[in-house]
Parts: sequence; structure tokens; C-alpha cells
Amino acid sequence: MTGIINGKKKDNPIWKTEIQAAADSIRLRVFGHVMKNNGGYLSQACSSAELFAALYMRIMHLGPSSTPLIPHPFMGVPGPANPNFFNGGDYNGPKAPGLDRFIFSPAHYALVLYAALIEVGRLAPEGLEMFNKDGTTLEMIGAEHSPGVATTTGSLAQALSQAGGIALGRRLKGESGRVFVLMSDGEFQEGQTWEAVQALSYYKLDNVIVYADVNQQQCDGPMTDVMNIEPLTSRLESFGARVFAVDGHDIDALVEPAELAPDGRPTFVLAYTDPTRGIPLMNDRRPVLHYLRFKDGAERTRYDEAYTAMLKQDIKKRQHLRQMRLHLEAFEKLTSNGSETHG
Repeated sequence: MTGIINGKKKDNPIWKTEIQAAADSIRLRVFGHVMKNNGGYLSQACSSAELFAALYMRIMHLGPSSTPLIPHPFMGVPGPANPNFFNGGDYNGPKAPGLDRFIFSPAHYALVLYAALIEVGRLAPEGLEMFNKDGTTLEMIGAEHSPGVATTTGSLAQALSQAGGIALGRRLKGESGRVFVLMSDGEFQEGQTWEAVQALSYYKLDNVIVYADVNQQQCDGPMTDVMNIEPLTSRLESFGARVFAVDGHDIDALVEPAELAPDGRPTFVLAYTDPTRGIPLMNDRRPVLHYLRFKDGAERTRYDEAYTAMLKQDIKKRQHLRQMRLHLEAFEKLTSNGSETHG
């Protein structure tokens, strides 16, 4: 578990290092899971790891989770006949008036979300052993009972509309908490997304902050070959949104838009990312990167070697980060004692 959660330790001089370390670990954990299971959504972890780490550790204001670190088994769909139905959004903490909500839209990123929850201590690493197994809630395509998933987004592009409804309800009730949404860029090809943007702007829902992973890849290949969505910034602005186009692997660039004062417009942070970030071997698979399934034993061997090298690097990074934390703790103790002496 990392040293900061929800980014409230503003005086922590190593907060960016903490977040980057968490992002690297998210990417590595997903890589390891993909190797173990001979396939998976790896490019999504490459592109969005910094997004998840920054959201959970610095940007969103979430309360502590009271959910079990090892998830409940699947208890059935919601309804009057199922009073014990469990909502995965509870892993993001209580729905308190002053706390933020997180709406997770690209359900095929579920493995990355689970890895992020593990990194911030909201899910046990052992819980990932339940992934995509019958009777469990850790779905490959996340649903409303999956850890961290508050609403079922169904076909892609439905979550933004749901977030808008939640945000409007929160405003009517006088709640100060915001509503954060994580989207994939392919969802901007859907008409419902633009209807939602129009509604967010019309109702001046400036308590909505949307982060989009613009990795420019989808199932059938590059976005530009399937259906180009650019110029995305000007399109969103024409609908009345406040838009920031940023480097999705730059921690500062991800954090800064969420710290600005609301101005009557919904905020969209277009995080332009690299779907091979941290695993350059994946460039050999271009132009189609959506899902990794090994072509043959030789390719599997190359990925095994890349994973082993990445694992060794992670051990060194963790040792370095541990030393940084120890030095910081010693410095804080020294300065605290000095203040007491002169007080």
C-alpha cells in the first residue's frame, strides 16, 4: 500500500514519486496476470495506469472502504427479492455528501481497476485470483457488483449519462462532493456521449469531472482507421465543456485540472496516452493492440523475458522508494523535535 491515499497530504514532497510507483505497479500487476492467463487487456493498463493512480491517490476525495478485502461471491442481480445485493461502488467508500463519487465507464478496463484498488489497499492481492471465475464478482467486463464499479455501463458510453444524473441529484440535495468519470476515447464515437455532454453543459454541472483515456486504439485498430473523433477538444468546447488536453502519463498534468475552481461548466481532461507505455515490445503488434493473445510460443517467450526484466526493475524501484520514505520520516521527526524544543 502506498503512503498517501486520496491526495490529501499536500505537504508530502514525494507524492508524485508515490503515484508513479503505484502506476508502475498497476501496469506490472496486470502484465503478470496476463502472462499467467495467456492473454488479457494489457494495452489498457499501459495507457491508463497513471490515470488510475492519480485519481485514487491524489485527485478524488474518497472515504475509507468498509468492504471485505476478499470480495463477496456473486449474490445475484439487484431487486426486491435480493436484499443482500452488493454494489461494487462501496469499494470507493461511503456515499457521503462531502465525498466524491467515481463512475467507471470502460468496463473492459476492469482488470486495471482491480489492480488499482489493490495498490491503494482497498482490495487484497489474493482477490485477483477470483478474476473471471464463475460465482465471483471480479468480472472480466466489470458490472455493478464488481469491486470499484458503481453502475453497470452496459454498452460503452452509458456511464456519462448516469454520472450526469447523479451529479444533478447531488446538486439539488446541496451536496458538495463531485462526480468523477473515467472514459475511453472510443466512447466519443457514440451518440449518447454527445447527448450527455449537451445535458451536462445545459444544466451547468460543474461538479462533473471527466477523465478520458485517449489511447487512440480500439478493438478493430487505430481510431483514425475506424472512426476519427478529432478534433476532440474543439468539439467538446462547442458543446459548452471546459477542456484540458494533457499528457496522460504526466502526473502534474493529470492532477492540476481537478484542483481548479468550478466555473459553471463540466470539465473534460483528455489524457493522451501510449497503449504500449512501459512495455515497448507491444509495438510489434501494431496496429491492433486491443487484446493480447499470444500468437505462438516464441512470442510468449519474448513477453516472459520482458516481464521478468520489468519485475526486477520494480524491486529496485520499491527499494528506492522505501529509502525515500525512511529519509522523509526521519526528517519529519527531526523537524518536529526541533519545533518542540523551540516552542
